[in-house]
Amino acid sequence: MNDIFTFVGEQWLLVGVLIALVYLYAWRERLKNGQPVTTSEATVLINAGTAQFVDVRDASEFKAGHITGALNIPFSKLAEQADSLEEHREKTLILVDKMGQHAGSAGRQLGAKGYKVCRLSGGISEWQNQNLPLIKK
Repeated sequence: MNDIFTFVGEQWLLVGVLIALVYLYAWRERLKNGQPVTTSEATVLINAGTAQFVDVRDASEFKAGHITGALNIPFSKLAEQADSLEEHREKTLILVDKMGQHAGSAGRQLGAKGYKVCRLSGGISEWQNQNLPLIKK
């Protein structure tokens, strides 16, 4: 263990560059999945007519409560139903999930198909925590 500290002390420049590169890689990968937006930023985009909510939760969760005007394409069916978003290609797709577990993967899939995507930070849970309205079917 002492050898590790000696190495870091002697090669601090290399270790610093390695840490910077790891951070840069993680940051780049995060943006590939869709940049996170807050609930207020999402609301501004929707009100301006430049975005569309896409809820990637299961249909039962969607029916229990979803954002007004959101489209529901469950994550498990996203690959086969992505073409149904073609009419919204010019808009930013704001991906909504429960807490952020699937929005990144969904963002990567849709981004690869040429869609501009963002992720709702905190998912529907954060939307509810902000006391914003939900539609229940």
